[in-house]
Amino acid sequence: MSAINSLRDLIGRHAAARRTPTAVPGLMLFRSESRSVPLNCIYRSRLYLIVQGRKRVELGQHAFTYDDSHYLITTVDLPVSSAVIEASPHQPYLALSIDFDPAVLADLLLSVPVGGDRGAGDEAGLAVASLDEAFLDSVRRLVALLDTPGDIAVLAPLVRQEIYYRLLTGPLGVRLRAIAVADSHLTRIARVMAWMRTHYAEEFGIDDLARLAGMSAPSLFRHFKAVALMSPMQYRTCIRLQEARRRLVADGDDAAEAGFAVGYDSPSQFSRDYRRMFGMPPARDAARLRGDSMLLAQEVEEERLS
Repeated sequence: MSAINSLRDLIGRHAAARRTPTAVPGLMLFRSESRSVPLNCIYRSRLYLIVQGRKRVELGQHAFTYDDSHYLITTVDLPVSSAVIEASPHQPYLALSIDFDPAVLADLLLSVPVGGDRGAGDEAGLAVASLDEAFLDSVRRLVALLDTPGDIAVLAPLVRQEIYYRLLTGPLGVRLRAIAVADSHLTRIARVMAWMRTHYAEEFGIDDLARLAGMSAPSLFRHFKAVALMSPMQYRTCIRLQEARRRLVADGDDAAEAGFAVGYDSPSQFSRDYRRMFGMPPARDAARLRGDSMLLAQEVEEERLS
């Protein structure tokens, strides 16, 4: 059996729900028997791999589509819109994600024969590349440990190292190496993003973020936009609007309350930004989501687990 067919079988047997955490640290399984509407969430620093079906991910004005012949990686926390665009009860969407561990990557870099990290911080934080059989087989062996849980503690770290090795020496290796390089442009940008995700409702400017990153304001702006494919203030707006949508739907806030809670002083500006991102005014969008119980559950779960 080929690696991709074996992975379909493994995920088909072990993915009991739309999202299934596993006994293998950092490994999550996904299953969907229907296409989904675009859902907004934060993609963490991970490998995402589809073994059946197809998905579309939008980051700002950029769209990425991948399937069972490609993989996707993210190297920083990015606010995206994602939708399963190919799935059916007969052939469900089956996928997995594997977290990246910077410490393990850093240790592995000591023995991986790759070039320096020049320019790594200028690579986009989300990218798609083609799969190969050696890489797929290493992923298959990690997922197969779910059939022999007694082996996980010893073998999972070893197989994960091989997966990282395949990625580091593959076409997206320069992006992954930047995660592990201390004080790289990427790690500085990631530090700024982590701070923004906690302080999104506060008022701050480019100069404040530049001081946090230890960079000049023009340099911070340039490197941030290269990694996130959007400016720092656009990134903050995405974070604010995603949180506002969660408050509208899950907490029952009205539009004015939600906008104020995430940092907007002007209700009209909040409504304009919200409509630009989600396609309709806040109240109507929240009513739509509340009226579709499955869509509501997916939206809340996406935000909670992403």
